[in-house]
Amino acid sequence: MTAQQLFWFIPLASILALGFAFYFFRKMRKESEGTDTMKTIARHVRKGAMAYLKQQYKIVTIVFVVLAAFFALLAYGFGVQNTWVPFAFITGGFFSGLAGFIGMKTATYASARTANAAQYSLNRGLKVAFRSGAVMGLVVVGLGLLDISLWYLLLDTFVEEATAAEKLIIITTTMLTFGMGASTQALFARVGGGIYTKAADVGADLVGKVEAGIPEDDPRNPATIADNVGDNVGDVAGMGADLYESYCGSILATAALGAAAFMAYPELQLKAVFAPMLIAATGIVLSIIGIFLVRTHEGANMKKLLAALGRGVNTSSVLIAAATFGILYALGLENWIGLSLSVISGLAAGIIIGQTTEYYTSHSYKPTQRIARSAETGPATVIISGIGTGMVSTAIPVLTIGAAIVMAYLFAINFDVAHIMSAQNLSIGLYGIGIAAVGMLSTLGITLATDAYGPIADNAGGNAEMSGLDKEVRKRTDALDALGNTTAATGKGFAIGSAALTALALLASYIEEIKIGIARLDTQAANFFAATGKPVKEATIPDFMEYFQINLMNPKVLVGMFTGAMMAFLFCGLTMNAVGRAAQNMVEEVRRQFREIKGILTGQATPDYARCVAISTRGAQREMLFPSLLAIAAPVLMGVIFGVAGVMGLLVGGLAAGFVLAVFMANAGGAWDNAKKYIEEGNLGGKGSDNHKATVVGDTVGDPFKDTSGPSLNILIKLMSMVSIVMAGLTVAFSIL
Repeated sequence: MTAQQLFWFIPLASILALGFAFYFFRKMRKESEGTDTMKTIARHVRKGAMAYLKQQYKIVTIVFVVLAAFFALLAYGFGVQNTWVPFAFITGGFFSGLAGFIGMKTATYASARTANAAQYSLNRGLKVAFRSGAVMGLVVVGLGLLDISLWYLLLDTFVEEATAAEKLIIITTTMLTFGMGASTQALFARVGGGIYTKAADVGADLVGKVEAGIPEDDPRNPATIADNVGDNVGDVAGMGADLYESYCGSILATAALGAAAFMAYPELQLKAVFAPMLIAATGIVLSIIGIFLVRTHEGANMKKLLAALGRGVNTSSVLIAAATFGILYALGLENWIGLSLSVISGLAAGIIIGQTTEYYTSHSYKPTQRIARSAETGPATVIISGIGTGMVSTAIPVLTIGAAIVMAYLFAINFDVAHIMSAQNLSIGLYGIGIAAVGMLSTLGITLATDAYGPIADNAGGNAEMSGLDKEVRKRTDALDALGNTTAATGKGFAIGSAALTALALLASYIEEIKIGIARLDTQAANFFAATGKPVKEATIPDFMEYFQINLMNPKVLVGMFTGAMMAFLFCGLTMNAVGRAAQNMVEEVRRQFREIKGILTGQATPDYARCVAISTRGAQREMLFPSLLAIAAPVLMGVIFGVAGVMGLLVGGLAAGFVLAVFMANAGGAWDNAKKYIEEGNLGGKGSDNHKATVVGDTVGDPFKDTSGPSLNILIKLMSMVSIVMAGLTVAFSIL
């Protein structure tokens, strides 16, 4: 088959994913939602979640209109940008938001049905929650590949260049720009949703559990509905938008690198562009197979529940590893074996990061149990122990990503160590790293299902508690929820690991976009290369690195690196403080209601749930704008002031600091949460004990770590790269230094 014929498998796979997502959604809707009380609670949560998203999308729409107008000015007014950019930017944001919306809509319908299914068996509750989570996973990969397919067909029809090779370069770099739209929407969704959910969670826990001594999700707690709404808007809608942009970014960056690396070989160039898309398309089919393998039996402990999910994920991973060899062989790529091994390097790295995350965050293992035991000496030692565990947990993921980068590079260049940094080997090696990122995310259809399942199980537990279901039901939903905490941390590990690999590919793509900008604008750089006898279009990555003096002795690079590292910490500080301010308002409101509305704690009066929902909504909308806009402004300002060298330093510094910080925060937060769950299962005094209260404090510290600041960092890393790529023409035309 020709490459063009194989291409049609990509949109077909995306349609298959969307078809199965619809099938799982319909199956879930046919399940009973339980008693009238359960239905009422689910309706309150659904209404609150939709109200929040409606308000968030209003603000995001205004931001997108302003940015699209700015891009249009650069493209049509100043001619420093591709004219397709404004449209690609908008579609990227639209599909990212749509993926989160559909996933959240599904989750709000699934929680009560999961609680009701848990009345019959643990396995039935797991299947309802997991297959509802699979809707999110399949919608993300389905919409992602559909968007990519449509843009390729559109640009292939309308872009006109002198040669087919140059045309593919233009097409792939233009497609990269819709990744900025996806990243922008994802950052707003993650930050806004994260602030919302953690403000409600902290308020509900500190006042309800610690001060009033009532159970989690007790209907007497005024913040409990807001807390359950937050699980959906932050952990589902936010996460869906987040992983949509991760998925698309890795595929698009690799396609752009393939077009550049094989530009001198027209018969291979198109195949290299299609390869990451075909691997992702095959991953969709194999993820669907894995989803059907997830099941467990009654009385399963945490390790057995993890094994049930692992069966589906690992089977899909093994199958995609085998299928990759067939895909790249069928495409006829040179060194197809080496490139297949690059993909497996990414897959293996993802599995190792997932297993490491599970070890450090699951209460089945010693690190989290040690945090729980530290509660015997108070909340301070719980916090110290959690921070230490989170810091230690960064070692294996960082070393794993380092090894994956080296192995993917070497496999791609066929271990040609004697010419390891030659121009051709550098391009193909970077393509190998990019395709490793695609490998890591190729089974996202099922790995995201394990992530999205967590908030559904959490909400199911809340519904069971508020509806007064049997204690055995709550025990089952708690088991599913604890599993969800671990799988959510694992999903964040996949996201940040893929961000590290994708960011390297995006660095190379940035240089390619700079090359296009120089050729378009006929700048001093173009004259320099022409004088050397090598036109800009023939210049290699090392040529540009030398021309722009991108080395560690250049102060512009060093300033950029320090600024990039600072951005990771500044961004986390802003979002943590935002959660703190919103949580303070929530705590004061819950205390006020306990104080002023007589009879809440005795069950004779109903709390004002709507007031708490409004506080979280208002706080999230107000606080999410500045950190998100800062992430967009930083690369633009760095490019205008310090030029290409400064931007490269910014991206490298942000990647190095952001990757390690994100792993630390996600794992520390997950471990604190599960240390609390470990005690709630009856260990070390159980619920209501001083040990339990100490771990609740640790959990409230960990909440913004794992659900707001930490997971937002991987978007920050890629958004800064995407903005740099989109603004490359502006940097070339107007940089001061």
